[in-house]
Amino acid sequence: MVNAIIRDAPFGQLVRILTGNRIFKYAEEDPNFRFPISYAFTGPTDAENTEKQELRDDSTFQTQKASIEETVEDSVRDMEKVASASTSVTDSSARLRPVSSNITRIKSLPYTPERLHQDEQAAIERTESRPIAPTKTADGLILVDWYSTDDPENPQNWSFKKKIWTALLIDIYTFVVYCSSSIYVSSEELVRIRFGVAPFKASLGLALYVLGYGIGPLIFAPLSEVPTFGRNIPYITTFALFTTLALPAALVDNLGGLLVLRFFLGFFGSPCLANGGASMGDMFSLLYLPYAMAFWVSAAFAAPALGPLLSGFAVYAENWRWSQWEVLWMAGPVFLLFFFFLPETSPSNILLHRAARLRKASGNENIRSQTEIERKDTPLSTIILEAIWKPMEITFKDPAILFVNIYTALIYGIYYSFFEVFALVYPVMYGFNVGRTGLVFLCIIVGCIISMAIYFSYLHFYLIPDVLKNGLRAQEFRLRPALIACFGPTIGLFMFAWLANPSIHWVGTVVGCTIYAVTVYVIMQCIFTYVPMSYPQYAASLFAGNDFFRSLFAFGSVLFSRSMYVNLGVDKGLSLLAGLSVMGIIGMWVLYIYGARLRARSKFAVS
Repeated sequence: MVNAIIRDAPFGQLVRILTGNRIFKYAEEDPNFRFPISYAFTGPTDAENTEKQELRDDSTFQTQKASIEETVEDSVRDMEKVASASTSVTDSSARLRPVSSNITRIKSLPYTPERLHQDEQAAIERTESRPIAPTKTADGLILVDWYSTDDPENPQNWSFKKKIWTALLIDIYTFVVYCSSSIYVSSEELVRIRFGVAPFKASLGLALYVLGYGIGPLIFAPLSEVPTFGRNIPYITTFALFTTLALPAALVDNLGGLLVLRFFLGFFGSPCLANGGASMGDMFSLLYLPYAMAFWVSAAFAAPALGPLLSGFAVYAENWRWSQWEVLWMAGPVFLLFFFFLPETSPSNILLHRAARLRKASGNENIRSQTEIERKDTPLSTIILEAIWKPMEITFKDPAILFVNIYTALIYGIYYSFFEVFALVYPVMYGFNVGRTGLVFLCIIVGCIISMAIYFSYLHFYLIPDVLKNGLRAQEFRLRPALIACFGPTIGLFMFAWLANPSIHWVGTVVGCTIYAVTVYVIMQCIFTYVPMSYPQYAASLFAGNDFFRSLFAFGSVLFSRSMYVNLGVDKGLSLLAGLSVMGIIGMWVLYIYGARLRARSKFAVS
C-alpha cells in the first residue's frame, strides 16, 4: 500500500516523468502484463502482428476465448441478479442498470435515490472480485473502466487505512490554511505600533487573507475538475507557493509588502476550501460521506479559533513576526507529507492515465476514457469562465441559493467579527492579556466537539437507518436539524451581547459563543448537504461561489466590525448582528416548507 501511495503522490509522478516511467511502474507498463479478461478481445485485429493473428486462428485459443466470454456474460448476469434481489430504496420504477456498465460513472451521478442505490450496489459487488466489461461505442471506441468490482485503483475500493490517511492529510492541510488566517490576529496591535498605522490598516492583514481565499476557489475549483489536472496538481502547486510565500511574509519589513503577501497566502491556500470536499466524495460512498465531510468541515471551522491561541503567547513574548513564522512551521511539514504521500483521488484522472497506458501497451488507439470523449472539444478557458459565471447566475436566479449564500455569509462574517470584538471585551473589561484572550477562542473548539457529537448521533441513530429503510427523501428532509439549530446563533449572540459587562463573570459570554459555535456548525452541515443534492451538476461551482460570498462578507466584517463595536458599543453592536440572524430562522423554515416548490420552478435544480 505504501508503495502505491508514493507512486501516486506528486513525488512518485515526478520520478516517473524524470525516469521515463522506468521507476514506480504501473501494471500496464510491466512487460509481462496481461490484459484483464474483460479487455482480452476488445482490441482490433493487428494484421501486421502475425503471431497474434495465428493465435486468433488457433482452435484451442478459440475455445478459451468462448469460455472467457461466457464467464464475463455470467458475471454480468450475476450482477443483474444481485441488483434485482437487492431491496430498492426508491419506488419500483427506479431500477438499477448493470453494475458492469455503470460502476465507473457512479461518482458522476446526481445525489439522488438512484445514486444511493448505485453506491449500495457497488458496495455489494466489491465483496467479490468480478470482471467489469468495458463499454464499446457505436464508432468503435472502447471506454476504459475499472478492471473489476474490487479494482484497488478505484478510490472507493481503497483500504480503510488508506482512505483515512488521505482524508487526514487533507484535513490537516485545511486546518493549516484556515489557522493561518487568524494566527495574524495576535500581531495586529504590534503591527499597528511597528508601522505607525491606525487599527483599520493593521486589520487588513487578516481581511486580505480572507479575501484571497475567497477568490482562489473560483479558479482552482474548476481546475480540479479537469481530468488532466486531477486533484493533486492544483493542491501541490498552490501549496508549494503558499509555503514559499510564508518565508518572506515573516521577514518583510514594510506594511505594504506584508499585506500583499498575506493576500497571496490566502489566494494560494484556497484549493482546500472547495476541493477538499470533492476529494472526500471521491473516496467515500454517499451514505457515509457525511462523516468524512464533518471532519473536514471541523478542520475548517475550528482552525480560525486556534490561530490566536497558537500565536498569542509567542507574539506577546517576542514580536509580531512570530505569528508568520508559525505559518511557515506549520505549512512546511504538511507540504512534505503532501509531496511524498498524497495519492490522486480523482477517478477521472486515474482512468485517463490508465487509458493512455493501455493504448501504449496494446497499440489500440481506440481505447479512451469517458472524459477524453466528453471534454474533447472543450477548451480549458471555457470551463473556467463557466465555473466563475455559473454560481453567480444561479445565485441571482434561484431564491433558495440566494438565501443559502446570504445566510452562510452572514454567520461566517459574524464568526470573523469575533476576532475584533474579543479584543474589546476581554482585555478591556476583564484585564486579559493577548495570550489569555487567545484562550477564550477555545470555546469555539468546545462547541465544535459538542456539535460533532450531536451531528454524528443524528447520522448514526436516525438519518442512516431512515435512508436504509425508506430511501432518500426529498432534499428538504436534510434540513430538519437546522430547523432547531437556526435559533442558536440569535440566542448565543444576545447572550454574548448583554453578558459582556465587567460586573458579570466572563464565563457567561463564553457560554454564548459556545452556543453560537454549536448551532452554526449544524446549520452549515445541513446546508452543505442540501445544496449538492438539489444542484448536483453545479455542486463544485456552487461551493466555490458560496465560499466567495462567505469570504467577501468576512472580509468586510473584519474591516467594519471594530468601528461598529466602538461606536455602538459591544452590547448594541452584537445585538444588531443577532437581529440580522433572525432572518436565518425565517429563511430556514421557509426553505423547508416551500423548498420543493422553489426547486420545481428552478431550471438548475434536480427534483
